[in-house]
Amino acid sequence: MPFRSDLGPKPRLGYTDSRIARAAELRPDATAIATLSQHPGAGAYVIAGDWIVLKKGSPLHEPLFTMAEAQALSAATETIFLGLLDGAPRFGHGLAPQTGEALKSRDNLYVTDLRSIAVQGLVAPEHLPPIAEAKAVLHWHARHRFCPNCGAATRLVQGGWKRDCQQCKAEHFPRTDPVVIMLASDGERCLLGRSPRFVPTMWSCLAGFIEPGESIEDAVHRETREEAGITCGRVVYFASQPWPFPASLMIGCHAEALTHEIVVDREELEDARWFSKGEVEAMLMRKHLEGLTTPPPVAIAHHIIRAWVEDEINFD
Repeated sequence: MPFRSDLGPKPRLGYTDSRIARAAELRPDATAIATLSQHPGAGAYVIAGDWIVLKKGSPLHEPLFTMAEAQALSAATETIFLGLLDGAPRFGHGLAPQTGEALKSRDNLYVTDLRSIAVQGLVAPEHLPPIAEAKAVLHWHARHRFCPNCGAATRLVQGGWKRDCQQCKAEHFPRTDPVVIMLASDGERCLLGRSPRFVPTMWSCLAGFIEPGESIEDAVHRETREEAGITCGRVVYFASQPWPFPASLMIGCHAEALTHEIVVDREELEDARWFSKGEVEAMLMRKHLEGLTTPPPVAIAHHIIRAWVEDEINFD
């Protein structure tokens, strides 16, 4: 009989479905951006390197500060315009990482990393996409203050969505690095791997950066072959997820496994193995006899794996 799964309601994919309209048409107008920053409903997410500053609350913390509250914490290294939420402007207020460390001593603040916020559900889910947006763009600014073309200092323009070099006139824009994340399967089994960085129980999809001149399908084939020695055939797109660690786009796919002998690249993976649907369902439900688990629902890997267990993938 075909495998049947009952995993319950599907969880929300983290960092997606932002309610903010980015209002890119306003970015070139510095006067409009300055005026928006004075709007009574304006709010800012405070990012200090990898640290996210929150106002302590119960049961959830509050990540949105008024512009005055954000400025009172410390002057911004950069301020970026994120867009509009029902007409109310939203900004990212960047601080130096050491400032974030210092703010940990404040009784009314909670300073932690974005992974912890997402996995532990420390803020309302609708805040995750703009926090991810702010973190990724501010990370780019912190590493692009000088022109890679001539070495001169660059300046922030267009609400934080561009840096100009006044020396050589080069224009620089925030970048996103595309990553394929894929689940190879042969029908009844799927291939999962373990990175040395994972918690001891967790197994997940294989993943890797797309190289220049490479299609999504070619990257899926190459990465699966390089990391686990498995040759794949057909590839189907599943979904995508912005991944602000620091600034990637995870492109989720399913791949048809054509071979079965695993050869693990120990430079990339700690281990890789085949799992049955019943075993993976137990992992998703945190009921595996050996205590093995999959990534949490905030990660696209969880959703890719669950779709396979629930027979939602068709290579035809």
